[in-house]
Amino acid sequence: MILVTGGAGFIGSNFILDWLAAEGSPVVNLDKLTYAGNLHNLAALQNDARHIFAHGDIGDGELVGRLLREHRPRAIVHFAAESHVDRSIHGPADFIRTNIDGTFRLLEEARAYWGGLPSAEREAFRFLHVSTDEVYGSLEPDDPPFSETTAYAPNSPYSASKAASDHLVRAYHHTYGLPVLTTNCSNNYGAFQFPEKLIPLIILNALNGKPLPVYGDGLNIRDWLYVGDHCTAIREVLQRGRCGETYNIGGWNEKTNLDVIHTVCAILDELQPAATGQPYAALIGYVKDRPGHDRRYAIDARKIERELGWKPQETFDSGIRKTVRWYLDNAAWIHNVTSGAYRDWVSKQYGAEPGAVS
Repeated sequence: MILVTGGAGFIGSNFILDWLAAEGSPVVNLDKLTYAGNLHNLAALQNDARHIFAHGDIGDGELVGRLLREHRPRAIVHFAAESHVDRSIHGPADFIRTNIDGTFRLLEEARAYWGGLPSAEREAFRFLHVSTDEVYGSLEPDDPPFSETTAYAPNSPYSASKAASDHLVRAYHHTYGLPVLTTNCSNNYGAFQFPEKLIPLIILNALNGKPLPVYGDGLNIRDWLYVGDHCTAIREVLQRGRCGETYNIGGWNEKTNLDVIHTVCAILDELQPAATGQPYAALIGYVKDRPGHDRRYAIDARKIERELGWKPQETFDSGIRKTVRWYLDNAAWIHNVTSGAYRDWVSKQYGAEPGAVS
């Protein structure tokens, strides 16, 4: 048994599906079901007794403590976070509340639970904290990629809140001995990603004939990681990573935002041409850059390859094609997300009060 926080979100839901397919052991999924948490991501597990869903907040210490005592997980995999930079610029309070205070509350409950375990279970327990490359700040064009020893220099309320959570996790290891692992990943893409993020936004806007917004000059660079590869890496770190260590997870795929958008448009032109007969790239338009927009991220993922033997299996070309195809084949999921219908379903299924378990 493991406990996953934020398991109804994009990466968390992919991880749970991957975990049950590869490992088979049960998962308790604790998720607050905010706007980006969607249980439809896990529809394939609706009748699967190995998936136990708990509706609640990582900041609810009483609920977290009860789940730990009842289910006795051998590990916590902590995905739950507010994660969209633009939202953090306009409303940073939620990011401080969830990413910093929520992680603190979770660590406190994990420490109490771990401290009461029999020695063999204490030795085997792990707390894996999933973080981001954005904590490292921005790179110049000729700078080497981020390594695990790169100094932190966050530039947005989102990245600052994640940096703070990373420091808390590290402190709980060095102060209390809690057996923690931290992963810092590059930009993820794939199935079930909420359409505020670049790739699904471009796909859905293009299919609906809407403008494809490009911040600034479109030359900001990101390292793109297919979510399935990320899930495999997390499993490897959980199983064989060294306690107290950080592992950077990247796709070795540096692309400008403009390159990504043109690639998506070309695949859509091939798979589902626009009714107008015009290429989707004709919808590209430039908008004012966002404040503090980091110019370049890149991940040096040699440590995880050297120590754990992991490296990404998807190239950007193969992964982005799978991703576009998934969105084309899952119109019902898209409708539920963009219309908000999934939130009505959650309200009916679980009610307004958190704490329900199913």
